Amino acid sequence: MYRNTITQAREKLKKKEISSVKLTEAFFERIKSVDSNVGAYLHLTQDQALEQAKEADRKIKAGEDAPLLGIPLAIKDLICMQGVKTTCASRILENFVAPYDATVIKKLKEAGAVFLGKVNMDEFAMGSSNENSAFHMARNPWDFDCVAGGSSGGSAAAVAAQECLAALGSDTGGSIRQPASFCGITGLKPTYGRVSRFGLVAFASSLDQIGPMTRTVEDAALLLKVISGHDPMDSTSADVDVPDFVAGLDRDLKGLKVGIPKEYFAEGLDSEVEEAVRRGIEQLQALGMETVDVSLPHTEHAVATYYILACAEASTNLSRYDGVRFGTRSRESDSLYNMYTNTREEGFGEEVKRRILLGTFVLSSGYYDAYYLKGQKVRTLIKQDFERAFETCDVVAGPVSPVPAFKIGEKMEDPLQMYLSDIYTISANLAGIPGLSIPCGLTSGKLPIGLQLLGKKFDESTLLAIGHGFQQSTDHHISYPEL
Repeated sequence: MYRNTITQAREKLKKKEISSVKLTEAFFERIKSVDSNVGAYLHLTQDQALEQAKEADRKIKAGEDAPLLGIPLAIKDLICMQGVKTTCASRILENFVAPYDATVIKKLKEAGAVFLGKVNMDEFAMGSSNENSAFHMARNPWDFDCVAGGSSGGSAAAVAAQECLAALGSDTGGSIRQPASFCGITGLKPTYGRVSRFGLVAFASSLDQIGPMTRTVEDAALLLKVISGHDPMDSTSADVDVPDFVAGLDRDLKGLKVGIPKEYFAEGLDSEVEEAVRRGIEQLQALGMETVDVSLPHTEHAVATYYILACAEASTNLSRYDGVRFGTRSRESDSLYNMYTNTREEGFGEEVKRRILLGTFVLSSGYYDAYYLKGQKVRTLIKQDFERAFETCDVVAGPVSPVPAFKIGEKMEDPLQMYLSDIYTISANLAGIPGLSIPCGLTSGKLPIGLQLLGKKFDESTLLAIGHGFQQSTDHHISYPEL
């Protein structure tokens, strides 16, 4: 029962072949069976989920319908759910219970979704491997010795291990697409502003975006339709039309142009990853699409630019955790100053401290122009690179990550190597454009490889149609890890 897609489960629920209660119970049995090895979940909301499932069954029996009625989902633990812990996988928010729902949670509730629980992540979404969770790490269901990716590693692992039908993640520099690639699932980072960030605990406010992590592109289109739309509670939410992404999946792909950036196939790219991605591009050509060469010349500066800007924003966003207003307060303090410093020392992990220090440094008065201001100028150049590329193509295609999932602990002692694993995903966040990761093959060691498609602002429809066409003509997305 847990191997259904959202679309398949909806059909079976409508036909009353299964009930939402039975489906939800099957997932809790699955979680009980495999999650001690996978580590995808931080907290389960079993009582609440079963009540939601009972209500869904009542509505189905009464002939009511909604896009996600009775569908069990998992939520990354930095999205607020009223009355449920929202820890951001950090000790400093270990006992924080959200007093309100994020806008995306409100929309999912209105659509009839069932919430199984909150899933693991790198602390405050800072990391590329899920090794920075303060509680325990999520492991890759394809190989427990390998990382699930980050920071939405719990979301990706839960979907890949069939511990939910789909999950929500967040993407600041590739945090949906990279773990989706490592775990062999579909992950979509929408255009910045497409989905409300109200109720998303901020890491870097100008880069963060919530998005769906699913087994198929069709499911991603359905979830995106539900969570998209203007929100007056988020001043960065865009007031643009929300297309019917599902209805647009079967459009004719002939004549669409795929841009191949030479900078994405350079030194450092794993040979098996390159081979699988190039085969994926050939499959797009077989579907009638044309390829054109494009250049994104400022790609080499993306990682440095991202870590200047993201850390600067993180240092200001995380200043609110002082032991007074939110979360944990140190008990070992004899003055106000010591209470602040001890709370942060005890509450934050090493990676979070490293990024706060970097951000504070680049914003300091003597270095602001040399780092932060220059970073903003390079961000504009990266955005202009994509604008020029999209004058000659409809989407840009390339790898998601230069390497497949790496061994646990392999990069923990070398933060720069860890940061470079996001080199192909970061630019989309700096430019604010949408990005899609879809499975396109396996390595000789049976680890998934992802193909990345980057699109024009608010043109998720084209990305989803291409991804759906690809999945209709291949079977990479229906491969499952043996658990």
